[in-house]
Amino acid sequence: MKSCLETERLILRELLPSDDKGMFELDSNPEVHRFVGKKPVKDIEESRLMIEKIRQQYIDNGIGRWAVILKETNEFIGWSGIKLIKETINNHQNFYEIGYRFIEKHWGKGYAAEAGLAFTAFAFNEMKIENLYAYADAGNKGSRNILEKLGMNYVNSFEYEGEEHVWYSAENPNL
Repeated sequence: MKSCLETERLILRELLPSDDKGMFELDSNPEVHRFVGKKPVKDIEESRLMIEKIRQQYIDNGIGRWAVILKETNEFIGWSGIKLIKETINNHQNFYEIGYRFIEKHWGKGYAAEAGLAFTAFAFNEMKIENLYAYADAGNKGSRNILEKLGMNYVNSFEYEGEEHVWYSAENPNL
């Protein structure tokens, strides 16, 4: 597994314990959690535990969410990447899902699509996965637009954790 990807404006790398302050800024904001059905973290220790959990995914699954660093400032602005989902969601199990979450002041600048395109290419070209999936809260128009920019196609709506979600997929064009 590569340990770093670069785009025009971003460095995409494994999350490090030193990303704890950025992760706390991200995940303590209630607005960031509006469409993800979770409660914002209250203590930086929760962010540290999340980073440990994600770093364990690198070991267990060879992949997980990565930090998104703004090249211009070397600032942590969020996370993105591919994750192996082992639980059953929308009748799928053991599938690769693309996701992203950014600190609010960095919304609307195209970073999610930029990182997502790099990870989509990585998933198809380097990991050689057959299908990539994503899901979002049905009301999260911003996230749905990003998934469509990544070349993903709407498949269906489904209920997840008591909320209506939408399911997207993309097939590897190289297989």
